[in-house]
Amino acid sequence: MSDINLNSLKSLIIFKVLYETGTATRTAKDLGITQSGVSRSLAQLEENIGIQLFMRHKKRLVALPEADELYNEILRLIGNLEEMKHSIVALREFGVSRLRLVSAPALGFGYVPQLIASVLRINPHYSFSFDILSSPEIVRGVESGLFDAGFVTLPVSTQSLVVEELFDVEAVCLIPSDHPLASREQIGLEDLQDQHLVIPNQPNLAADQLLLLIAQHGVNIAGKTESNIASICSLVANGVGVGLINPLTAHDMNTNGGLSIKPFRPAFKYRFGLVYKQNWSENRLIELLKNNLPDLTKYTQMEH
Repeated sequence: MSDINLNSLKSLIIFKVLYETGTATRTAKDLGITQSGVSRSLAQLEENIGIQLFMRHKKRLVALPEADELYNEILRLIGNLEEMKHSIVALREFGVSRLRLVSAPALGFGYVPQLIASVLRINPHYSFSFDILSSPEIVRGVESGLFDAGFVTLPVSTQSLVVEELFDVEAVCLIPSDHPLASREQIGLEDLQDQHLVIPNQPNLAADQLLLLIAQHGVNIAGKTESNIASICSLVANGVGVGLINPLTAHDMNTNGGLSIKPFRPAFKYRFGLVYKQNWSENRLIELLKNNLPDLTKYTQMEH
């Protein structure tokens, strides 16, 4: 196939107007150029692409089927250019307009969706994709470019990402609302004697610390059930046992009110952060996320 030479949009624009008017005279008038300039441009275009576009009939140019197809392609091209112009204006005004966001389960069921809603109230023209993965998977996904930013449970291991700690919260004890311990102001280690524990089945610093303390202090538990974080609240509400979990998930998943959420002593901390590549450090969307984090008050007020 021979090479096709299209050096500029000018010849295509002249062709478009010529196709619409049907005469070189009208085209020249509409574009403010000479009639001979129109004829030269058409001849050059036909030579460059190797296709005859018009035939002459009674001083008018009659478009051939090839011209019909080229005209439709030009309309699509102009439409794409208009979209590009709008995109450039949006980039200039708002920066990157789409964010591929991912969150650890602890923040993904309520906290981050609230945050996305807050950002979209500020500017509804932003677009998000959102997923929930484990923190190690989030780090790998952001490092590989699969995601732009991710909310993680700290600590995480990475040499290439910016890791910003956002806040920490104390673990809470989940108890079925009709359980004898539900009347307590707070739950201590000794209260777990002969209780069945419901804990995360993924690596969890607070749960690991709890199991270590139980062993060190000789607290005998009845047994334990391990589950993903999304199911722990339901398991506890259905009477499987008592659980230790972060307060954000506890409140976000306690939609039916079947749980009593209590402070636990000794306190265990959950730390959360945001990870992203260095070239996103000055991005407006990242700043909007950090500046509009939902209030933690409702998550730190215990239910008695």
